[in-house]
Amino acid sequence: MVHESNDQARADSTLVEPVKSLPPNRRRNVVIAVVASAFVFITLVTLIIWRSRSGSEAEAEVTPTVSVKVAKAEKGTIAAEVSAIGTIWPREKADVAAKVSAQIKQMGLLKNRVVRAGEVIAVLESRDLQAQRAEAVAALNEARANERSIVTGTIPKTNAEDQRSLADARAKVNTARATFERRRALFANGGISKKDLEASQLELTTAEDELRLQEQTIALRTRSLNPNDRALAAARTTQAQQRVATLDAQLSYATIRSPITGVVTDQFQYEGEFASAGGKLVTIADTSTVIVKAPFSDTTASQLKTGDAVKVLPTDESAEEMHGQITLLSRASDPTNRTVEVWVTLGNGGGKLRANGAAQVTVFANSKNDAVIIPVSAVTLEMSNATEGTVMVTDAQNIAHEVKVTTGIRTSDKIEIVEGLQGGETVVVEGNYALPDGTKVEIATEEEKKEDAEEEKK
Repeated sequence: MVHESNDQARADSTLVEPVKSLPPNRRRNVVIAVVASAFVFITLVTLIIWRSRSGSEAEAEVTPTVSVKVAKAEKGTIAAEVSAIGTIWPREKADVAAKVSAQIKQMGLLKNRVVRAGEVIAVLESRDLQAQRAEAVAALNEARANERSIVTGTIPKTNAEDQRSLADARAKVNTARATFERRRALFANGGISKKDLEASQLELTTAEDELRLQEQTIALRTRSLNPNDRALAAARTTQAQQRVATLDAQLSYATIRSPITGVVTDQFQYEGEFASAGGKLVTIADTSTVIVKAPFSDTTASQLKTGDAVKVLPTDESAEEMHGQITLLSRASDPTNRTVEVWVTLGNGGGKLRANGAAQVTVFANSKNDAVIIPVSAVTLEMSNATEGTVMVTDAQNIAHEVKVTTGIRTSDKIEIVEGLQGGETVVVEGNYALPDGTKVEIATEEEKKEDAEEEKK
């Protein structure tokens, strides 16, 4: 201790000696400067220590609060969404072609025009057919005349006499019957004798016998003709009739009419051109109702059935999203790509859907009722295609707790929770990523949610 005191004294004397050697004024200024520097140094050290202690205490006292958005876990119906690109087909489509080869005499510009069923869309040149028909009609008249001459007999005078005798016999019968009726009335009133009545009845009977005899005579003469000649004449008449009918049909083909009501989507030939038999003139499509045909994998198709809900979104930006049902599920599978064709029938009265256009067809399959459903953003999956993950659930004190869940059906914005939630829980849908378990959260108000939604729209 004595040695340390001596050393300290020697040090102080070493520091003081130079100061003592200074003049009095300079010595006073140096002392003041040293004291001021020591005071400033001590003040700065004290301030730094105080701030560090107060900052650590404040950090220990403040609990972090995270602002989040939440939603309720609800029970409802959910179905798996399966999509495929389909083609839009008109309900009815007709390729109108010429049935005879001829020049197009009359045909307007029809593309994009609406035509009605039965409306004339083209007229072909047919003067040669009309001439052939006139010739066929003349041949038919000749065949009919020949058949009549064979059937009625080859001697015109005999035929005329037979017809006259038949007419006289019928007139005689009518007169005798009228006379008998009058005399029977007179006899009933006592105007004539019974003998006169019997004479009148005899005349009627005789007239009737003569009429039957004349009819039998004509019949016998007709049957006495050669049967082969009659059959040949009848065949020639039928042949001539068929020839006329054939030319009538060909003439009807010269006037081409629309088989359906629809829009002319394509026109292949125009007025003045030569149309060949079988060559297409126009294509007509009825787009008032369309069928969207989409190929789905056979494994997916096994889960579908007629009547399942479908959402159709045309690739055309001017068209809007439409909803319908599966109307046909093909019973055959394409062996090349293992797909099954699915039909969806949609009304298209406004004409928004274009024939042969493309559309995304989304089918809602495996529908489940009373499932626990939450927004997709509320679930943090272990992998993108995994079925297990975590959900942050808030309690009454707004403390977030991590819950392990198992997922099921997933749509674009909703997901089914198979295990982990019972329904009714409040789950964090925004701000849940990397949120520690037990964190105090602040739930965003409805106004903040609306403002955020408006900003997203902008």
